[in-house]
Amino acid sequence: METNVARHRGADLSSISVRVFGYVLISVLAICCLVPFLMVLGTSFTSEQSITLNGYNLWPREFSLFANKIVFENPRLIVGSYIVTIGITVVGTAVGLFIVAMTGYALQRPDFMSRNGISFFIYFTTLFQGGVVPFYIIMTQWFQLKDNYLAVLLPGLMSPFLIIMMKSFVKSIPHAITESAKMDGAGDFTIFVKLILPMTVPALATIGLFIALGYWNEWYNAMLFLSPDLEYRPLQLFLYNVITSADFIRSSSVSSNIQPRDMPMESMKMATAVVATGPVILLYPLVQRFFIQGITVGAVKG
Repeated sequence: METNVARHRGADLSSISVRVFGYVLISVLAICCLVPFLMVLGTSFTSEQSITLNGYNLWPREFSLFANKIVFENPRLIVGSYIVTIGITVVGTAVGLFIVAMTGYALQRPDFMSRNGISFFIYFTTLFQGGVVPFYIIMTQWFQLKDNYLAVLLPGLMSPFLIIMMKSFVKSIPHAITESAKMDGAGDFTIFVKLILPMTVPALATIGLFIALGYWNEWYNAMLFLSPDLEYRPLQLFLYNVITSADFIRSSSVSSNIQPRDMPMESMKMATAVVATGPVILLYPLVQRFFIQGITVGAVKG
């Protein structure tokens, strides 16, 4: 009897030790992930002279709002850029998520005879691409999308990687559910919307986060297809232009209001990083649980 009690106590102590070690390890990793963002935030409120003399710090040694004043010099433009980016992200994520989900569901259906051929053409694009010039010609000459927000929206709707992830997740749903619904008279679209989508919420949250981050960080297609004359451009391109303009002023010998040597380039870079990443950091905790579950399932099934 005493031996069994000792064994239970030993097992309890071992379990507690493993938990404590796990919590400590996770806490250390969380701090390692948090410190760089705190450093970016602190540097955005630090004067350029202090950064040059003391380097980057978690807390500003010489507090300054100069960089943030330059970034927010025209609030109307930055608010407009936020609205454009949020609109593109919301619409693109909703439409892209629905298309990716339908594609992944169709490609894993055993009764879909053309699934292997279509899968080949989708996977082939991960190895070979046409290049920038044909892409630009198609978007501007064939589709006539120059200076059109659709030129930023359409290319991000689908991704072979996301389709593979969705297909892997849907495979975990028994095909008998689809067959039973068909026997009850349900159509394919009804089965997809009312049965498949509710059971793929973790995958939808994971894929939706990937799509949303892609749209939120998009600047290259915006730079290609949206001219500088367009008043409101996506946020990342707007911030890129702010940094580029500030760098040009600093490197030039003539400036009307700001001396080139006083332009806070390093703190401006950090301020733009805070502006760009702040909303994403606030959104991530809402989908973290689904994100981890979706990644785990995709890794096991893939």
